[in-house]
Amino acid sequence: MPRKPAPVYEQTTDGLKIRVKPKFLHDESEPARFKFIWAYTVEVENGTDTSWTLISRHWEIIDADGRTQIVEGEGVVGQQPVIQPGGVFRYTSGAPLSTPSGMMRGQYFLEDVDGASLAADIPLFSLDSPYDGSQPS
Repeated sequence: MPRKPAPVYEQTTDGLKIRVKPKFLHDESEPARFKFIWAYTVEVENGTDTSWTLISRHWEIIDADGRTQIVEGEGVVGQQPVIQPGGVFRYTSGAPLSTPSGMMRGQYFLEDVDGASLAADIPLFSLDSPYDGSQPS
């Protein structure tokens, strides 16, 4: 049976559009050991007339049992990218859970060349695996 394509989640904050596409990683997951792994690709599209530097991130990772893990740090994937007007920055990262499903959401904190700051919301997105028996069919 073919797998359904992963949904794309999108949210815009003050002209910065953030898209997230999660993907369950079958080959890296071990359900019998309660190890479920996802990759997620993020695109940050700058629809403003200002260059923005992505300074830091704040993630909330919530598993199916309601446990929340907070992940904060500088930049993303070891970078603090500058996103030019009309530009797009794209990266892929991953998230492990001990349950077969969960959710993620967060914020990116950005600054422009004049020191103005912006907190851009990352949309709430679902981490779904075929091992979650509670999903609707």
